[in-house]
Amino acid sequence: AEGGVRLPLSTYAPNILGEEVEATGLGIAVGDPDGRLFPVPGSLKPVPWASNGTKVAQVLVEMHDDTGEVSTVSPRRQLQDMLARFKARGLNPVVATELEFYLYKPRDAEDEAPTPPDRSPMFQNYDLEVLERTQAILDDILDGAIAQGLTPDTLIAEYGPGQFEINFHHTDDVVEAADSAIIFRRLVRGTARKHGMGATFMAKPYADNPGNGMHAHVSVTGPDGKNIFDDGTEGPSERLKQAVAGVLATMPDLQAIFAPHMNSYRRFQPGSFAPHAPDWGLDNRAAGIRLPETEGPGARLEHRISGADTNPYLVLTAILGGILHGLDNSDLPLPLPLDDEDGEHADPLTGDWTTAVDTFAESGIAAGIFGTEYRDIYTAVRRDEIQQLTSAISQIEYRTYLGRL
Repeated sequence: AEGGVRLPLSTYAPNILGEEVEATGLGIAVGDPDGRLFPVPGSLKPVPWASNGTKVAQVLVEMHDDTGEVSTVSPRRQLQDMLARFKARGLNPVVATELEFYLYKPRDAEDEAPTPPDRSPMFQNYDLEVLERTQAILDDILDGAIAQGLTPDTLIAEYGPGQFEINFHHTDDVVEAADSAIIFRRLVRGTARKHGMGATFMAKPYADNPGNGMHAHVSVTGPDGKNIFDDGTEGPSERLKQAVAGVLATMPDLQAIFAPHMNSYRRFQPGSFAPHAPDWGLDNRAAGIRLPETEGPGARLEHRISGADTNPYLVLTAILGGILHGLDNSDLPLPLPLDDEDGEHADPLTGDWTTAVDTFAESGIAAGIFGTEYRDIYTAVRRDEIQQLTSAISQIEYRTYLGRL
């Protein structure tokens, strides 16, 4: 608690395998300096899935650099800095997240494909019998969430075999919402293991079934505590439309945040069950941005692009940065909603991982939201992952080419 524990600051930016990425400039190239670990106040939580869970706890920590401040390469710090921009304008975001995940049977090897739980129907949307068969796991997940101070709303059977979705209550503590998403993912994986199952928030674990998304509902209150997206008129207010224009305009530049990994881009293919274009609609789940309510305190936008494999701190920072971009640039064009008889789907976001990362790397919008240093560090980590994964020869290449060429 007094900062006596140290870790290298480069720990904030490893690749997906946990290795140092020299191109970030954080590692041995600069001597790999340490940061001091300090616990995040209020984040001490029990670990309910541990065999002796009453005696095991976990705590979120941040690393302070040699200035005594939380390092600027902390994703959590990135979100806090974005919230400070809103606060400087007298504004306060309110968010709620939805996370999808799959349960699957235990595997014998890491490269083995997942298999749904026994008796899983191919399409199980809202299936009550599925909930009954998995009640023991789901009850433990919900009980564990409550024990950890999380605020789950509903837990439902989703469309794919073995797929479920958790909705969290909305909150004006945006950092806590991101904390909750991180803690919940660990809770689900641990609880599944306790029951002899696996769980994954991988964006697309099955080629022919829906992927896992992380939807974010966002509104903004003003100094008077009232929702600025509600101006008392019927339909979307001007400020809500400005916010939508902002997140649409910034979406292509920030796709590498919403889809960080190779597998993420399987959700951005035709017929993937997921929105994959910068368009919007009212009650339209095919749209990248949906407006579930446009009047009253619940007026908000729902951002539907991100996979469940993302970093929640960075996703919320990116979405809020897009909203601020729209509020600060009222002349941004806004296409017709998909609900309009003349509305059209926008050109889809790229389905190519490298293209998305290259766009982010060169983006002034990304630099404006995250800072040039963090944009470049994030780019270096993603490019390292691209190199690691695309240089390996896959099984399908051997199966297709080795005996024929």
